[in-house]
Amino acid sequence: MAEVQKMLQRWHASFSKATDFDSWGQLVEAVDEYHILARHLQKEAQSQTNPNEFTEDQKKTIGKIATCLELRSAALQSSQSQDDFKLEDLKKLEPIIKNILTYNKEFPFDVQPVPLRKILAPGEEENLEFEEEEEDGAVGAGSPDSFPARVPGAIEGTLLPRLPSEPGMTLLTIRIEKIGLKDAGQCIDPYITVSVKDLNGIDLTPVQDTPVASRKEDTYVHFNVDIEIQKHVEKLTKGAAIFFEFKHYKPKKRFTSTKCFAFMEMDEIKSGSMVIELYKKPTDFKRKKLQLLTKKPLYLNLHQTLLKD
Repeated sequence: MAEVQKMLQRWHASFSKATDFDSWGQLVEAVDEYHILARHLQKEAQSQTNPNEFTEDQKKTIGKIATCLELRSAALQSSQSQDDFKLEDLKKLEPIIKNILTYNKEFPFDVQPVPLRKILAPGEEENLEFEEEEEDGAVGAGSPDSFPARVPGAIEGTLLPRLPSEPGMTLLTIRIEKIGLKDAGQCIDPYITVSVKDLNGIDLTPVQDTPVASRKEDTYVHFNVDIEIQKHVEKLTKGAAIFFEFKHYKPKKRFTSTKCFAFMEMDEIKSGSMVIELYKKPTDFKRKKLQLLTKKPLYLNLHQTLLKD
């Protein structure tokens, strides 16, 4: 119970920090804080092991709070809808966050928890290495209709709009064109998770998922989708890196798994096309124990666009 209280205190402190930024007009910082807190809440709401022993009703409430955070964040990023979900509305959630264990009233807003895919924790996937080829080889043996139902809304992705421009600041758009894999055609519902991490593997921006790939052919999975990096280039910390985790659905195991990952460092941020190498899972955000996925010339193909106001 003490651990739960500490977690609730951290959530409340993060919520206060975000709403302070919001009230001060520091919208970029507020959006960052809202997204990061929402992601923590979503993971706890969807946790199956539930070491913190939240009830199902409490999990639903936590998930609904996360949705409200995302709604306020979306409102801040739209020049025409900042009043869609007001700060004063969001502040009504503060006593709920502080007292989640005893809260038993009706939730003040008509929202639903944001669905999350079931993602294995770092390290868990190492135990599945030897099953990878067997499973991937079996994929496609049946109709996609026979696979277990996926999380609703998982197909569309969670991409975020471009940040507002600031004088002298550079915005980065990364187009994910395609990824080369020897078994590209066998990947089910493949998508890429994009995150920006510091040297310690801590998120510097909200994490984004692409929609499911547009097509697969030969040894390539095609995406052709733009990712708007949610921090101006000049504000990224020294040693930061942008990570791309390729994920796909495993019908036998009934979860989404990371197959491989790639990353680009700050000195690689340049306008134009580029390819980057693929590494074996689990994703090493600290970049200390990297193993190439293959010796074959298969890469992640990207195109960068820098926009300076």
